[in-house]
Amino acid sequence: MPTKSHSAESLSIGRLAAAAGVGIDTVRYYERSGLLPAPPRRASGYRAYPADSLARLRFIRRAKALGFALDEIAELLRLSQPHERGASDVRQLAQVRLQEVEAKIAELQRVRAGLRQLVKACPGRGSPQACPIIAALSDGART
Repeated sequence: MPTKSHSAESLSIGRLAAAAGVGIDTVRYYERSGLLPAPPRRASGYRAYPADSLARLRFIRRAKALGFALDEIAELLRLSQPHERGASDVRQLAQVRLQEVEAKIAELQRVRAGLRQLVKACPGRGSPQACPIIAALSDGART
């Protein structure tokens, strides 16, 4: 990948995807879903993405890495534009996401504790029917 700046030129979909670290189908998907504005087309019919599309794709990737859903990312993109309330809306959306992450962590910790107990209780030998893990998973399932 060349290191020259793309700021004064348009990018093909392949160059844009490679620079953003996503697949071409991902770029097309984000375009269809409205996260990435449809670019103008060259005389040849090929898409000509403006350089700011790269920054937008990177924004989307980072937001996805933080666990934001596509509709939340669309809202973050909307909120990133200047408006009267400023960062308070962005903070509120991030706070909701943080609460969701903390709830998932609490659930995973509960699951870990349960698995630890089951692993500790299982001797690791004998018949599967005598295994406390199988018994715990089967409890209530038998009629």
